[in-house]
Amino acid sequence: MFASRTNWNLKANRLAEALASHRASGRKLLDLAASNPTECGFKYETPAIVRALCNPLSLRYHPEPRGIESARRAVSQYYATRGDQVGTGDLFLTVSTSEAYSHIFRLLCDPRDEVLVPTPSYPLFDFLADVNDVKLLRYPLFYDHGWHIDLHAMEQAITPRTRGVIVVHPNNPTGHYTKVAEIARLNQICGARKIAIIADEVFLDFSLAGGPQPSFVGNPDALTFTLSGISKISGLPQMKFAWLAVSGPQDSKREACERLELIADTFLSMSTPIQLAAPALLQQGVPFQQQLMKRLEANLSGLDSQLATQGQVARLEIEGGWYAVLRAPATRADEDLAIDLLEKHDVYVHPGHFYDFPGDGYLVLSLITPERDFAEGVRRLLSVC
Repeated sequence: MFASRTNWNLKANRLAEALASHRASGRKLLDLAASNPTECGFKYETPAIVRALCNPLSLRYHPEPRGIESARRAVSQYYATRGDQVGTGDLFLTVSTSEAYSHIFRLLCDPRDEVLVPTPSYPLFDFLADVNDVKLLRYPLFYDHGWHIDLHAMEQAITPRTRGVIVVHPNNPTGHYTKVAEIARLNQICGARKIAIIADEVFLDFSLAGGPQPSFVGNPDALTFTLSGISKISGLPQMKFAWLAVSGPQDSKREACERLELIADTFLSMSTPIQLAAPALLQQGVPFQQQLMKRLEANLSGLDSQLATQGQVARLEIEGGWYAVLRAPATRADEDLAIDLLEKHDVYVHPGHFYDFPGDGYLVLSLITPERDFAEGVRRLLSVC
């Protein structure tokens, strides 16, 4: 009765069951896996956001496949403040980066065509690939005084059915930014084979590596789709405003935009009120990011201070994003350790295998957890490891 693409195992995993049981118990949870900024104590400019959502022009309908011009100008201006030039004609608005991925997969891939994804990385790609009948192949990141793309392994993974390479910049959860030399080699590999680069930059602005990091958004040497949105930039995931930007050789870019416009026109999923509010919602990024960067730096400093007092657990280098990866003694499965922390110590963390880390001994912590909870959670975690 149902499509085989949805033949997922829908049973909750052991950690999810333990989390549901803990929440039902009413005990205070120290959530070191927090990902929802609206629940982490940040202050938003409520009057400005509410005013932006009350535009009377919202009552008029003017369908624009790429998105309303004023909203695309606001995105273009966001990039201009970073020193990047993006024309409004190269932008397509979507309700989420997930929808942007789906548009790109539909553009590039016939059923069972392939897209390369990094590992470790977050598990969303598997479901997006399934619902679009795309096959994922994985290429590794490796750790050697920081994270790097194994470009040789990536190149070896390419087959005649490979249509795109996803680069998460910075990677979630490793926090690795794609380096200039890596971008140059990616352009060589993908440009020569007419393979697209798909650059996920939702965490781009949250650099812990000493200043802003360059974007893929103007990449001229291979067909490139750059994805982002206000879910992270402004801490407003509920507003459902994202985009994809197209760059690369002019002929490829022009044909990609023409085809994407028809895909977008088929769905017209963006709501008018959100698009009209886009300039104000993007402006929320400045005060939100100031608060969040302060939180990231404080939690990272506190984490390092606690780690310095013991010798069992180490933090891997992080360059950006909202997460930290810990390397702990692999004396038991990561999921067993996470369940023990939850059930006996009221601390919730993500085990490394959720992100395809190579083996046990990895834990992923959110750095946006409120500072007091984060510090106490880390203390309890280190008492167990």
